Amino acid sequence: MPDEFAFLTALRAIATHPAAVGLADDTAQLDVAAGKLILTSDTMVESVHYRPHDPPESVGWRLAAVNLSDLAAKGATPLACLLNYSLSGDAQWDRAFLNGLNDALTRYSMPLIGGDTVAMPAGAPRSLTLTAIGAAPARTPLRTGARPGDSLWVTGTIGGAAFGADGEPRDLARYLHPVPRLAEGQALAPLATAMMDVSDGLLIDAQRLAAASSIALAIDLDAIPLALPGPVLDAASAGDDYELLFTLPADTEPPVPATRIGTASPCDGLTLTANDAPVPLPTKLGYRHG
Repeated sequence: MPDEFAFLTALRAIATHPAAVGLADDTAQLDVAAGKLILTSDTMVESVHYRPHDPPESVGWRLAAVNLSDLAAKGATPLACLLNYSLSGDAQWDRAFLNGLNDALTRYSMPLIGGDTVAMPAGAPRSLTLTAIGAAPARTPLRTGARPGDSLWVTGTIGGAAFGADGEPRDLARYLHPVPRLAEGQALAPLATAMMDVSDGLLIDAQRLAAASSIALAIDLDAIPLALPGPVLDAASAGDDYELLFTLPADTEPPVPATRIGTASPCDGLTLTANDAPVPLPTKLGYRHG
């Protein structure tokens, strides 16, 4: 695929949903049922969000997965997506990227219906953007709904995608192929008072949820479900977990496997405890964008 025409030809083999109209128009047309459209967009930049030597198939998978994770946090069902792609002149890389992207889109039933391509200057880092569209019921849990007295929960395990002292992910498969919690999100959405995905680190995302809801969150570090043995603060401040962080009323149990890790109270801020004693917040709570 040496040029845009060849890339678009390959893309049409993926974008077979009727809404894509064969990628022959500047817009897509998507019929939706009653409820809410949930829209999200994520960009991945080479050497910022993924390593230049990461397999291109995994980059395609991850681009889809991070968007699907945002849909999961709203209890949404994937409907379609749009791809903005920077052509780098490496046809083999582009083809492998599309294979990985298509694997994820097929696995999670999110058809590609359009987007845009642009040629990048020689040597420029790749920049890849996917916009995902989902359908959700009229009530969707935002970050703003947590209330004093709620309990704080997280699905799955934390810290698997964290980088170790050797500069490599502790669980390479977890880093390369994150799993969006779509089924869990759909089950939790009717009950959760607030919900978001854990993308930049459990601690920093909990801090963001607390700030959005104007409440305080107290997290018991001993309760955090670790993916692998190791320092809990390292795991809790690492990114790329893509689990769901959510609050429930105190007397409510989640309908999916999850771990209770804290409580919400009046005031604001984030506090940590271990062995029933206060723990100072680490200097780095997680990944910050810029």
